Amino acid sequence: MNKPMENERCLSVVVPAYNERVTLPLIVNKLLALPQLLEVIIVDDCSSDGTDAVGRGLAETHPQVRYTRHEKNAGKTEALKTGLRLTTGNIVIIQDADLEYDPEEIPQVIQPIIDGHADVVYGSRFLVRKASRVLYFYHFVANKFLTFLSNMLTNLNMTDVETGYKAFRGDIIRKMTIVSSGFGFEIEVTAKVAKLKCAVYETPISYYGRTYEEGKKIGMMDGVVAMWLILRFNLFCSLESSFTERVQLEANGGNRPRDLEPLSMGAIEERI
Repeated sequence: MNKPMENERCLSVVVPAYNERVTLPLIVNKLLALPQLLEVIIVDDCSSDGTDAVGRGLAETHPQVRYTRHEKNAGKTEALKTGLRLTTGNIVIIQDADLEYDPEEIPQVIQPIIDGHADVVYGSRFLVRKASRVLYFYHFVANKFLTFLSNMLTNLNMTDVETGYKAFRGDIIRKMTIVSSGFGFEIEVTAKVAKLKCAVYETPISYYGRTYEEGKKIGMMDGVVAMWLILRFNLFCSLESSFTERVQLEANGGNRPRDLEPLSMGAIEERI
């Protein structure tokens, strides 16, 4: 078992945002109410609807909020990479800037890490059915298929690899080499966490999904790309190329500590 985290202010929240000026302040205000919160990192992926003004205003008003902006739209994964580099907390979680996931449920997602049981926790929309908006059947089928395909290659029994709520020990996610783009983050980090053989947990969460008319952005082609990424990062990507430097894990759930030697960026690119 990992040592429980005693520091109450241990949580870094990365908020990727693209044209979310209406929902961003609502999300940030809920995040600021979390007792474990250390910092909120807002990454504006070159929004054109005034999100930049909202984000800067939140950072000026609240000391725990930091804001940064991409000068060119680069996609969700690039926004996450920017935000993750800025985090300092012992625990890091992703929070989308829309209202599909409720920040009030974050404490239950990160609790297994705080207690020292988990290295990584996914909030599952399917583990135990909680409040969940009824939306697109084909999205449900695609999600189940991608999770099944991912599980076949990772040998994890996940129920929801595409969930937006993913929490990590800070040292693990900051040392991970992330090379995908678009919406590839979910698949890539799942494969690399599995290679590390760390303790992975799931907790049930609610899901307040949006329609495309309301601003939902992921599409059919993203699902096709995800299938290729599952194959790429599970079959053609080594453990050593997945992390930039050594990761130390305590013995947990039968897993032995894993030490990785530091790699140069040239070596990483060569191995992928």
